[in-house]
Amino acid sequence: MEILAGLLLLLLLTRAFGEGAERLGQPAAVGELLAGIVIAAVLALGLDGAFLRDWLGESEALGFIAEIGMFFLALSAGVEMRPEEITSRAGRAFAVALGGALLPLLLGFLLAWSVLPEGEQKLAQAALVGVAMSITAIPVTSRVFAELGLLHGTVGRMVISAALFDDIIGLFLLALLIGLGRDGEAASLTGLGLIGLKVVVFFAITVGLGYHVYPRLRRHLHAMQIASLEFSILMSVALAYGLLAMALGMHWILGAFLAGLFFEPRRVGAKAYNEMRLLVGGLTEGFLAPLFFVHIGLQVDLTAISAVPGFIAALLAVAFLGKLLGAGVPARMLGLGMRDSAAVGVGMSARGAVELVVLNVALAGGILSVESQGQHAVVDNLFSALVIVAVVTTLLTPVLLRVLLRGPQLGDAKR
Repeated sequence: MEILAGLLLLLLLTRAFGEGAERLGQPAAVGELLAGIVIAAVLALGLDGAFLRDWLGESEALGFIAEIGMFFLALSAGVEMRPEEITSRAGRAFAVALGGALLPLLLGFLLAWSVLPEGEQKLAQAALVGVAMSITAIPVTSRVFAELGLLHGTVGRMVISAALFDDIIGLFLLALLIGLGRDGEAASLTGLGLIGLKVVVFFAITVGLGYHVYPRLRRHLHAMQIASLEFSILMSVALAYGLLAMALGMHWILGAFLAGLFFEPRRVGAKAYNEMRLLVGGLTEGFLAPLFFVHIGLQVDLTAISAVPGFIAALLAVAFLGKLLGAGVPARMLGLGMRDSAAVGVGMSARGAVELVVLNVALAGGILSVESQGQHAVVDNLFSALVIVAVVTTLLTPVLLRVLLRGPQLGDAKR
């Protein structure tokens, strides 16, 4: 009963806030995030009733649904893209991704190192801040560009391709982070080489199956013409790819994205593709995505803002400037215009739930603690500060993109 009532309340709130954001010329994701932040503020101020406090404040069901929302956002992003849109810009996207990951990593590490107290966990915590700054969230970024009608434009394809490489780079950074948290020492060269091998194996399997399995299924899909079967096949492939990614030490987001990426008209037929595009898109945009974004907003602990305002402001500066310079400058050097290059940097700034995944890994590894120790303000509020950065970057990215991409400068954006 409480779960159904809670979902109904959240869905109504997110749709209302999303509609309000769209009326103000912003993507619905902005309003959905704000809905979560408003609820978090109500909870923090103690103005809530027992229902809000017990269900929305500590809801495992909502967290589970948000995970499903992240899965479908990644799957939907893959369905909307085409493999050639990724591969045609692979070299340029890798250069953008490398700069967009390494510069924020360095700036975040140096910032954290300068303010964290001496101790056993200083190196691991500083590395965590760097990793969190280096991330780009594919589900968030893809939805923003889709809402702006720019997913298939030059900037949209560049950002999504670079975000995919960013996730791969993040595998190495996470491996290093886990090694630091476990024994205070960097991961071995052999260990990193093994991770690299796993990445190669993952893409070899998924790309090979994507090119050869879907076409074999096309004949059966065309013969049966059953939408439910088509959906089951797509979901089975996405889940299998996700499980493979996890088995090889990667996040299942990559698996869901690649499963959707190869579900394209040439391989499954136009009818099957259009049906699944509408079905997955409707389920994602109409139900799961709003709950995913409101869940991110609910993670905000507003007390950290008053506890370490300077540190949070510095983190936000690193988060945006690191991506703007790290990704935007390579994009400019590769021939994009000034506004397009700035849009690439801004578009890669959203961290979303991907940063929250990294923070959960850090919590599980003992690098962070959500319990205040009363020893150092930054250490006590480090988790909350990084969550705030994830939310604020996700909140501001679509707003800034709307400003940057307003006008006819992207002539191929809506192809």
